[in-house]
Amino acid sequence: MSRPLVIVGDTLLDIDLAGRAERLSPDAPVPVVSEPVSHPRPGGAGLAALMAAHDGSEVVLVTALADDEAAGQLRSLLRGVRVVALARGGATPVKQRIRAQGQTLLRLDTGGGGDVGPMTPEAAEALRSAAAILVADYGTGTVDAPGVRDELTRLASRTPIVWDPHPRGGAPVPGVRLVTPNDKEAALFASAIDAPRAASPAAGEGHLAAARRHADVLLQHWGAHGVAVTLGARGALLSSGAGTPSVAPAPQVTCIDPCGAGDRFAVTAATSLGSGRLPGEAVQDAVEAAAAYVAAGGPASLTDSDTTAAATPHPGETERERIRREGGVIVATGGCFDLLHAGHVATLRAARRLGDHLVVCLNSDESVRRLKGPSRPLVPVEDRARVLRALEPVDEVVIFDEDTPVEVLRRIRPAVWAKGGDYAGSDVPEAPVLEEWGGQAVALPYLEGRSTTALVELALSQGRHPLQTAMTGDTR
Repeated sequence: MSRPLVIVGDTLLDIDLAGRAERLSPDAPVPVVSEPVSHPRPGGAGLAALMAAHDGSEVVLVTALADDEAAGQLRSLLRGVRVVALARGGATPVKQRIRAQGQTLLRLDTGGGGDVGPMTPEAAEALRSAAAILVADYGTGTVDAPGVRDELTRLASRTPIVWDPHPRGGAPVPGVRLVTPNDKEAALFASAIDAPRAASPAAGEGHLAAARRHADVLLQHWGAHGVAVTLGARGALLSSGAGTPSVAPAPQVTCIDPCGAGDRFAVTAATSLGSGRLPGEAVQDAVEAAAAYVAAGGPASLTDSDTTAAATPHPGETERERIRREGGVIVATGGCFDLLHAGHVATLRAARRLGDHLVVCLNSDESVRRLKGPSRPLVPVEDRARVLRALEPVDEVVIFDEDTPVEVLRRIRPAVWAKGGDYAGSDVPEAPVLEEWGGQAVALPYLEGRSTTALVELALSQGRHPLQTAMTGDTR
């Protein structure tokens, strides 16, 4: 974007007190959190602004700040963000979470309340100069300050506005480009607007049908151009009130800390719209960004501070590295997987049950040709990898060009190397390299009568192309 992203809304101070809980208190059935370390960060609109700055965007935050120590701490934490402050009476809202081993045990809320002063000329100018505006209304007064909603209403027709609603906040102004409630918020808002229409019309209604129905209620009442209902691990549904809604599925990731995922979604959607992308493209961008954010550790991914929570990832580490660091078992298996059959699936399922992360070492096309002959593989490596990644037991696919997986095993360093049952009782060629780090080769149960080579030979003997036989399932 050539102009800034302007975020307007309520900022609070989030503090994680992270320690270790290894025993219960003798005077009450509660955990004792020892040696907690304080990790402060901006919350609410401030967290959204920090995310945008972390992306490298030019960011202006229009927010109400009190004259107290917490507000001063917020200003110092908002690195890379230009803060345009409205006056706030009362104390800065502060939320403290007591955490241990990556879990929140207790939250303490203080501050908030007090009147917010009117919009200043500097704030009005910031809004008018925006490439896109994100409204993060947590209901503590910034958006309802005198003049703010009026200015947002005037700008809605020419500036993309993404409105991230909150149960305690107000309704979006008419004409905003996109509203981004989660599924629970959408149901709550729709019920308050039109309870009969928001109620489920039939037992067993699916989550997408419910999200569409709630979105349409909100679209009609709020006068927005689009409503994107976020569905957590399922992605997001975008409705514009006419025709079939679009769905952006989320990539499968391990969620370490979901705090701020909605902010991450809204920030990316606003940035994408401000860069000229269409709403459907912006929602897809936002889903992918939110998934990457929670997989990287949530709020911890935005700071350089270390935490004592075991689940917090190290900067730049992969999911495999995180699992190994936390004491999990890495399992690897390998093969060509040219025509996937029931024997392959049985092997992969058995291998995955041996540990916490399964890596499939996949022969490249050149490697397969050297091993199987010039007529193989039947399926190119990109397609073979895509099919494997879609299988439930498979966590990761690594392609190698060599004739044997020895070098890729040295890079992965699995604790277990799983081979097919035909190796039971015989020496596994990769066993010596596994001894370098204490890994163990094992043979898995063999599903009799399943073989890609046999499938190919059968198809050729019947005068049919192997791919035709595989797709029809006809092995007569």
